[in-house]
Amino acid sequence: MPLTRRRRLPAADRARLDLRPGDKVLVEVRLADGRWAVATRRALHLLEDEQVARVPWSDVDRGSLDPATRVLTVTWVWGASSRLPFEQDSTSVAFAQTFRERVQQSVVHAVPVTVPGGARVRLALRRDEDGEIFTQVLGDGTVDVDDPAVSAALDVAEAEIRDAVGLPR
Repeated sequence: MPLTRRRRLPAADRARLDLRPGDKVLVEVRLADGRWAVATRRALHLLEDEQVARVPWSDVDRGSLDPATRVLTVTWVWGASSRLPFEQDSTSVAFAQTFRERVQQSVVHAVPVTVPGGARVRLALRRDEDGEIFTQVLGDGTVDVDDPAVSAALDVAEAEIRDAVGLPR
């Protein structure tokens, strides 16, 4: 199927983006379902009707592009996921590449951790929108991080991961 011509985000929609100082649009794409997805330096913006969802890159756990359906499945750090169905245009490739780069840029270092009880989580050092580094625990929602044994194991792992990248504990 031939690629269609690239569409531009309408000026009225661009004005609704919550661009913070130092932020700028990197790529925008019209989705097959009529929404717009906009990747900026600091966040992912999803525009649907009158709503604009702005999500910092550090809130994106991962994305997976199905080449057959041209759907990018975005998994958020809280466990939910969203589907971004691309049209047949060249901008979708640029968007997927930029999406991947921005998510990776927010990850400083990540390691798998087995906590008491045998569950596995990922402990990550991430950059927020302002470049500040923070710790993120990513799992399937079944791990009780308030359990003293789990909390102690995560504290040890956090100290090790911070040491590994030269950060103070």
